[in-house]
Order: sequence, then structure tokens, then C-alpha cells
Amino acid sequence: MKPMLDQPMTSKMIAEKDGAVGRIIFNNPARHNAVSLEMWQAIAAIMQDFDNDDAVRVIVVTGAGGKAFISGADISKFEKERSTQEGVDRYNAAVDRANNAFFNFPKPTIAMIRGYCIGGGVGLAICCDMRICTENSKFAVPAAKLCIGYRYEGLKKLVDLVGPSYAKEIFFTARQFTAAEAHQMGLVNRVVPDAELESYVKNYADTIAGNAPLTVDSVKFIVAQAVKDESKRDLKSCDEMVQACFASNDYVEGRKAFMEKRKPQFTGT
Repeated sequence: MKPMLDQPMTSKMIAEKDGAVGRIIFNNPARHNAVSLEMWQAIAAIMQDFDNDDAVRVIVVTGAGGKAFISGADISKFEKERSTQEGVDRYNAAVDRANNAFFNFPKPTIAMIRGYCIGGGVGLAICCDMRICTENSKFAVPAAKLCIGYRYEGLKKLVDLVGPSYAKEIFFTARQFTAAEAHQMGLVNRVVPDAELESYVKNYADTIAGNAPLTVDSVKFIVAQAVKDESKRDLKSCDEMVQACFASNDYVEGRKAFMEKRKPQFTGT
């Protein structure tokens, strides 16, 4: 595991590269990884670096300290960062950029969740392609306890994931849901024992990274188009990405490896 050459603007965000896997760690364990404005602002640059590095094929995001993924916004900084309309607008813009950096990222993303995943933590997690959590994880969006308004874009992502009834339940009750309940709702993909989380996610990430990136990335793009309104779908790019798979060196390598009964070595070309 090695740190990125250009580290984030704050020590509360850690970015690392482990072979084909990029890692982002929310590093504010004293506050259960509550997120401040500067932490949200650091994400876009980190994700851009991962996007520019062809060796990185999968991103894993998690929280430091073992007690929380992200416990939401850092309420202790609300007075400084979100007490005026200008401050609210600036904060919301930073959150939007961070969430969109994940949601629109062209490579697979995995949220590795241990402990509390609250508020903005849920918002970021649902912008990832997959969510894997421990049996003891807790999920909540307590907006209704603070009179915080959630905008259309964020709510639509939740509705698309769990459906309208569960989305309403999450917001109306503002209560904490167990990992089992989150799995039942479709909020998380997998629930694993606490001691197995790192190894399970590493295996998942390594498995994805070992597959043909042109296929994986094309599926991510096409699925994203499938859930858009029909008039907004980029079907031309979908077709082009499929054709690129069949025209690639990796398609040749995949066939040869199958015939030779060996593991393929995909290069993304």
C-alpha cells in the first residue's frame, strides 16, 4: 500500500493505491468520521487522480477508527460553515461535487462500511456501485430531527436504490436501521462478520480488478444510461463501448486464456 504522490489538502482525508485498487479513507475518528467542508472539497481531486491512473481499476472508500464509515456532517462546524444561506450553498456545492465524483466515476466503486453510516455517509455510500457492511453497522438519515432539507438529486438516488416506500421510511422515522434491515431494503449488497470485512472487500475488489476493464466499465456506463429518462440516454456511446470490447486486445487475450486454461491478463486495451 502506498500513499498518493499528491496528498489531499487535509489530513482528514487519506488516499492510497494498492496495485489496481485505490483507497479513500475518511480520517476523523475522534468525531466518528463526521465530514467537514474541507473534507468534502478534497474528494474531487482524489477521484480525478484515480481516474487519470490507468493502473487503478477499482476504488474502495471507508472510514478510519473502526467505529464509523461516516457519521454524517460535522455538526460542530455548522455555525461556521452552514449558518448563512451563502454558507449553506457553498457546503451543498462541495457535497454535490464529492457525491457526483463517485456517482459519475467511470470505474467500479465499493463502500466498505463498518459501524455508523449516518446522513451524508448514506448519501455518499449510495453513490458507490456496491455497499458491503459488517453485521453491526447502523444506518440512518436523521434530517427530520434537525430540519435539514434534502434535495431532489440525492433523494432520487435513494429512491432508485431502495424504492419509494423504504426511502420514505428512512426519512420519516429518522431512526437507525440495522445491517439486516439495510440488506432487506436493498441499501447494502452484502453483510459480513466484522472480522471478515477487510478480506471480503479485498477479494471483491481484486476479483473486479482482474476482470476485463473494458467490459466492466462499459457495463457501469450502460447501467447508468438504463436508469435515466429515455430521452437522456446516450445509446450511441453504449454501442461504441460494446464494439470497443470486441475490437480490443483483451478480447483476444480472453479467448486465448480460455483455450489455454489459464487466468487472462487484461490490459484495458
